[in-house]
Amino acid sequence: GATSVDRSQAPSVKCVSMVARLSGIQKQVLSFYRSVIRTARAKDTDLRDQILRHARQELDKRRGIEKRNVLLIEHYLRKGKKQLEVLQDSSVQGIGTFTRSG
Repeated sequence: GATSVDRSQAPSVKCVSMVARLSGIQKQVLSFYRSVIRTARAKDTDLRDQILRHARQELDKRRGIEKRNVLLIEHYLRKGKKQLEVLQDSSVQGIGTFTRSG
């Protein structure tokens, strides 16, 4: 038969309280980052490392943006998605950055 478990002595902790709930924009950023990782996995080792390093650097640069600044976060998310589309092309051999002179 089924055994009953006495839960009266078990601590009353809910998983939701242990993990902060993510906002919609945070979920979008995490989803985008997972897409970057999936794209990187499909590339050769050197390019994979370049992509992951670049993605990590970009995320670290933007870490200080306030969560409430949704417009700016969405701007960088759109920019990242455009870059990701380029990276997903099988002819891409490497990544580079452009800097403004002046």
